[in-house]
Amino acid sequence: MKTKQSILALIVLILAMLACQTPAIQSQQPTQEVVLPVIPVAPIDSNTVNPAAQQDGLVALFENVSPGTVGIFTDQGQGSGFVYDGLGHIITNYHVIEGATTVEVRFTSGFMAYGTVIGTDLDSDLAVIKVDAPAGELHPLPLGDSNALKVGQTVIAIGNPFGLDSTMTVGIISALGRVLDSVHATPGGGRPFTAGDIIQTDAAINPGNSGGPLFNINGEVIGINRAIRTESATVSGQPVNSGIGFAVSINIVKRVTPVLIANGKYDYPYMGISSLDSLSLEMIEALGFDRFTGAYVTDIVSGGPADKAGIKAGTTPTSIQGILGGGDLIVAIDGRDVRTFDELLAYLITNKGPGDTIILTVIRNKEKVDVPITLDKRP
Repeated sequence: MKTKQSILALIVLILAMLACQTPAIQSQQPTQEVVLPVIPVAPIDSNTVNPAAQQDGLVALFENVSPGTVGIFTDQGQGSGFVYDGLGHIITNYHVIEGATTVEVRFTSGFMAYGTVIGTDLDSDLAVIKVDAPAGELHPLPLGDSNALKVGQTVIAIGNPFGLDSTMTVGIISALGRVLDSVHATPGGGRPFTAGDIIQTDAAINPGNSGGPLFNINGEVIGINRAIRTESATVSGQPVNSGIGFAVSINIVKRVTPVLIANGKYDYPYMGISSLDSLSLEMIEALGFDRFTGAYVTDIVSGGPADKAGIKAGTTPTSIQGILGGGDLIVAIDGRDVRTFDELLAYLITNKGPGDTIILTVIRNKEKVDVPITLDKRP
């Protein structure tokens, strides 16, 4: 009897186990969704970036682009430049070759050739030189897009500071949309016109770097090194880098260079207005504006495009000496917001030419007014 009970108990246990192993497709009960916990991904630690890889990248960049950089020597001084195309066109600054009777171009391979200046642009301080050189010496450099630049991006300058050929320095983009005085002055020896869309960098730039390329991290030329701002000088009187350097944006170069090669000169768009560089709170209150940004028109050239279009300059005395009220405040150009006169100039120089029509949106008597202007060329 005991044996029969044991066998019966074993059969019951086996049946229970089989019931537990019944396939899920036979069950009519709804299955319960299992929710797994979400584990956040740890943020990338910049300290884990391999310094050796960064170093190797800079080494490779220099080796790739340095054959396309050149030294430029004249009977008056020296500078830098780079190969623009396979036809022997070299780009540099106008002030590097200004007044020179001979121009010598030295390649990194050691090859040298005399160059002929075929085009100059005093407004943006650019010049194109033509050399006769073997095809193997000509290594055109790729051109980037300066409209895609952002403050903080890494940049590399290569040039000949103080005659030290093929010197490489590294920094960042410190600011965009700066302006500098042009070499081109207004008629009658007045104030200089403005060169716009200038890149500011802290990459070391010194005398001799002028005309040389400024690269992005991909080895594309994004600017032409032009000037520095400093209060220091060498014993011979040459300015010394202070961490504030300026370069002509490559998009201006791309717009101007083909015209210089074809015609020898380039005409910039001209409105014929002067504006305050920026507005202080005191100025805004004195002028009666309810906004903090815009380009306030202080003067208009008689008979110029802005004058013909009806743009108004200030004429009414205010509480600030030398600031006249009642002028137009430019707040947009072709539908693009304008925060400063510098922004307006950068847009004009890189996108428009003589004969083009623009729409300026101005604040006049506390109302927005759209004013079409047909641009002329700088006199």
